[in-house]
Amino acid sequence: MALYQGHSINAAPNDHDDEATPLLEKAPETVPPQCCSARFNLATLMFFGFAVVYGLRVNLSVAMVAMVNSTGVLPFTNHSAAQGCPAPPSANNSGGAALPDGIPQYPWDSDTQGYLLGAFFFGYLLTQIPGGYLSGHLGGRVFLGVGVVSTAVLTLLTPLAAELGVHWLFALRVLEGVGEGVTYPAMMAMWACWAPPQERSRLMTFSGGGGNFGAFVALPLTGLICHMLGWPAVFYCFGGAGCLWGLFWFTCVSNDPRSHPRISEHERDYIISSIGSQGAAHGWSVPLLPMVLSVPLWAIILSQMCSNWAYYTLLTSLPTYMDTVLHFDLSQNGFLSALPYLGAWLGAVMSGILADHLLERKLLSITAVRKILTLTGLLLPALCLVAVGFVGCSGVLAVTFLTLSTTLGGSSAAGVFINQIDIAPRYAGMLLGITNTFGTVPGALAPIVMGYLTRDHSVIGWRNVFCLSAGVSACGAFIFTLFGSGKIQDWALRDEDIETETGRGQPDRQVYGHT
Repeated sequence: MALYQGHSINAAPNDHDDEATPLLEKAPETVPPQCCSARFNLATLMFFGFAVVYGLRVNLSVAMVAMVNSTGVLPFTNHSAAQGCPAPPSANNSGGAALPDGIPQYPWDSDTQGYLLGAFFFGYLLTQIPGGYLSGHLGGRVFLGVGVVSTAVLTLLTPLAAELGVHWLFALRVLEGVGEGVTYPAMMAMWACWAPPQERSRLMTFSGGGGNFGAFVALPLTGLICHMLGWPAVFYCFGGAGCLWGLFWFTCVSNDPRSHPRISEHERDYIISSIGSQGAAHGWSVPLLPMVLSVPLWAIILSQMCSNWAYYTLLTSLPTYMDTVLHFDLSQNGFLSALPYLGAWLGAVMSGILADHLLERKLLSITAVRKILTLTGLLLPALCLVAVGFVGCSGVLAVTFLTLSTTLGGSSAAGVFINQIDIAPRYAGMLLGITNTFGTVPGALAPIVMGYLTRDHSVIGWRNVFCLSAGVSACGAFIFTLFGSGKIQDWALRDEDIETETGRGQPDRQVYGHT
């Protein structure tokens, strides 16, 4: 293992738990610039990859507005229509947009739409842990690439599946979730090999932020394509984009710096030396029982589940809210539904920069940084969601509070959502698979609950949706604040690592700084 000043920066110079231990005992004299570097190129390709991933994930939520023939849906009659917002005179059954001739529509009721929107997440659950485990042992390049490309190919079949029937479309969306389930664990496993500790927050929030950017682009683009070409063209365009991205990914990306053919020697040595032994593969055996008993890991799991309930509620249901309650037409619907994700993307990127700044300047410990960003990223957005529930039929206020909610929520991207690599760098891919498995449960359940609560399309029904999401999100904030940690866990260290570092008088206890 390469060393700086006689020890890895993954090792603490003294065996004591001191919150003031610096991020780096001594920074290398010259740090390779990020611009045009191999690690930045990897982050950029991941950024566009996750933009495609989220485009493939959310396109159905907007296309659904055009796919459903609301005249064929029996109204829910237990509530008065007066509870809803008045529709403008120009509104029609396709959300105010005339579709091209010959485009099919289907009489799917609210419950059916909820099941179709949630189907993706049933498949997404299945491959998280296997994807993280195999990526941590074999490398994440193939798993991330195949996950995106396979989902893109399946997306091309969406119009055919819809024509065959609801059950075919449900099954197809489940298979798409199976393909995408490996992507985020594979990303985490790759960054465990590629991201120097002092750059982790920036690199990971930038690359993962592609998801929010993809939603921001995909939502209005889907509405535009539906209006001009019809909803089937949406799935052909996004599926083709995913296949094109795959060509660049498999051509330009390697599993780790050692195997990259074009990385400079300076950058390769810097990354390997910075990461140290924790950048190695974890092997076939993993400490399952200590993981199950780890309180910090359960804090991540429960907090992500709570946060994802609100996030997935908006991701899958916001276009429906814009259509059935606020009565925006299809082109407006896509653009206004996208604004919150622009805010989330900017919030995530800024939080990554802020987190690294605080750690590099030794202003706060890792634990403090992760907890503060998680608390602000879950609690403040919850207050904004409550406000959305009480703005009534004001489209301007609803969009303003939704955008403010997701922008503030972006700060959790540098908090609980990258905490796996803090507590167990070597097993980060598998841990993300575990936390994402639990975190995906809300993605499967939230659209179904939303469909049940909003069967009458009333303002009160949607108020219940937003207030429920706010309460769940607030619970997650308090759980992580009480039980979260940024300290590397003892079970994440291999015996030979401890013996090696102990032999030098420097037991490996912390990734960068005691917390």
